[in-house]
Amino acid sequence: MTIRVGFLGPKATFTHLAVKAFFGDDVEQVLISTIPQCIDAVADGDIDYAVVPTENALEGSVNLTFDYLIHERPLYIVGEIVSPIEQHFMVHPSRVEEWENITRVYSHSHAIAQCHKFLHKMFKHATYDYATSTGAAAQYVSEHPDELVAAIANGLAAKEYGLKIVKENIHDYHYNHTRFAILHKTTTLDYQSKYLVADKEKTTLMVTLPSDQSGALHQVLSAFTWRKLNLSKIESRPMKTGLGNYFFIIDIDMMLDEVLIPGAIAELEALGCSVKLLGSYEAYSIKQGSLNYK
Repeated sequence: MTIRVGFLGPKATFTHLAVKAFFGDDVEQVLISTIPQCIDAVADGDIDYAVVPTENALEGSVNLTFDYLIHERPLYIVGEIVSPIEQHFMVHPSRVEEWENITRVYSHSHAIAQCHKFLHKMFKHATYDYATSTGAAAQYVSEHPDELVAAIANGLAAKEYGLKIVKENIHDYHYNHTRFAILHKTTTLDYQSKYLVADKEKTTLMVTLPSDQSGALHQVLSAFTWRKLNLSKIESRPMKTGLGNYFFIIDIDMMLDEVLIPGAIAELEALGCSVKLLGSYEAYSIKQGSLNYK
């Protein structure tokens, strides 16, 4: 049976790019309009996996993803894909000779912010309009050749919608990356990528501290420290039950074992914390410059 993988559409978004880099065309790729709808589709059994963004190096965490997973439809993280964010300036083929006369730039708000220096230098007086995604912006430019409009998007978008890249890599920061989580109803990813090799192992926990207990966060961190478990991320999110109530998302740089992580969890629970496993999985990285869609 064909594996069905849902992602935030339309075609040629950065999420779609991550899906193609990991799964290739070996799966049925299902376009979905929003992150919550992606998560719902997995929970309801309409698709097997969903690939959703969780964090960007410049913009920070994608709070909607974790909040929906925690508060609405719990699923497991069974894999992670880290992709470089390479933004290009593209126009309709009929506008290649006059691309410097563009009066309107269309893209996702984050993409426009990430290309501030280039836009400020080249298109200071242009109008910047926000699309729901970089892929949607590329699609719009493709369908409106009569307009002096350009899109900021990735190379896959240029290929998918028949646009011409007139300036490559216009982003301000060349170390920008986005993490994408592969979500599933069980704890296991029943798929072996033929295209990417795992370069890291991770376990993600949700920890809720006991109320009105001084030094609780210090005790939580100590449970990992003396076991020499390296934490690559700890982030607080509101419980949505009142001001001052938070849970913590904690990333540990190793797979769930039989001793260290279970021991840390048992110690946290003995302290009165609530602990939930969000996933133990392998992380894959797409190499900078490896996605050439010319």
